[in-house]
Amino acid sequence: METHPPESGSLVLISSGGTGGHMTPAAALAHDLVSRGNRVALVTDGRGSNYTQMFPEKTSVHVIRAGTIGGGPAGKLKGALNLAGGFVQAWGVTGRLRPSLVVGFGGYPSVPGVLAAQLRKIPTIIHEQNAVLGKANLFLAARAERIALSFPDMTGLDKAECLRAVITGNPVRSEIAALQEVPYNPAQEDGVFNILVMGGSLGASVFAKIVPEALARLKNEDKSRLNVVQQCREADIESARKQYEEAGIKADLAAFYNDMALKLSQAHLVICRSGASTVAELTASGRPAIYVPYPHHKDQQQKKNAQHVVDSGGAWMMTEDVFTPKALLAKIEGFLLNPGELSDAAQKAGTFGKPDAARRLGNLVTAVMTA
Repeated sequence: METHPPESGSLVLISSGGTGGHMTPAAALAHDLVSRGNRVALVTDGRGSNYTQMFPEKTSVHVIRAGTIGGGPAGKLKGALNLAGGFVQAWGVTGRLRPSLVVGFGGYPSVPGVLAAQLRKIPTIIHEQNAVLGKANLFLAARAERIALSFPDMTGLDKAECLRAVITGNPVRSEIAALQEVPYNPAQEDGVFNILVMGGSLGASVFAKIVPEALARLKNEDKSRLNVVQQCREADIESARKQYEEAGIKADLAAFYNDMALKLSQAHLVICRSGASTVAELTASGRPAIYVPYPHHKDQQQKKNAQHVVDSGGAWMMTEDVFTPKALLAKIEGFLLNPGELSDAAQKAGTFGKPDAARRLGNLVTAVMTA
């Protein structure tokens, strides 16, 4: 699939693919750039093409081959061949479009587009969503004009790269950024207590197992106050719903919510993973959270993402080995008795967050293009 941009304004090529964690900030930047009168093109992979509806209507889309580098010799060979094929395609795209600048958003699918631009001497910016520089961005960083960061104290940059690094934050969807104008609604000691549980794309089953069991152990008067909204895998919904019903707890469970901004605005507490996009959205909106990092990343990126917010006072972290019904129960009981803790954390999360990250990154793109 290939569409072409209209002929006016500077052309910025965005190189991003794979998951929503890479595509969401890319789309947010695209909207900012178009609002400034620029043209935007997107080079992405097959998975990334599922997110193109998030981009401005006139975005020029170019789908290339790309993929992760798998385990074992066969997986590594297949991944390398896909990236090589993607590079040839990206070389053609950058040659035809001749963009003023290319912005990469990490992950292996971003490599062909950014590398092709760098070898053509087209200026590039890479954006890192996590607190640890990913392998793709680590490979591309040395030739990038600027490295846009979501967190301070980035792990993985050398001294020269640190000098070219700029903290922009991680761009979020406009409806989430708008929540900065919706103040946190403090929980009242005897009022309804809204808990939002977001499973994320990895390991949602742990929340379906632990959260209902923990909440079922509350006193009856506390259970009657709860209103739980929980994102679950389809396979976990019925068992979790049964636990909530047996405990007499009001709960809304679904695999996906179209109105997540509304759900987030109403939450007194969020329980979730600490992927880059989740952390960006919760801090941009100033909502307190208990983060349970996904434990199986080699570089522990989710733990490091969460730690930054915890250090700011805007969240709590429970690693999965201590995320038990008993431990979570103790946390919830404390918040029900002292909801002021949550209000304080909400204020500090909002101070840490960067709801204007798309604008900040857009400013950086403009500065590099006009340098």
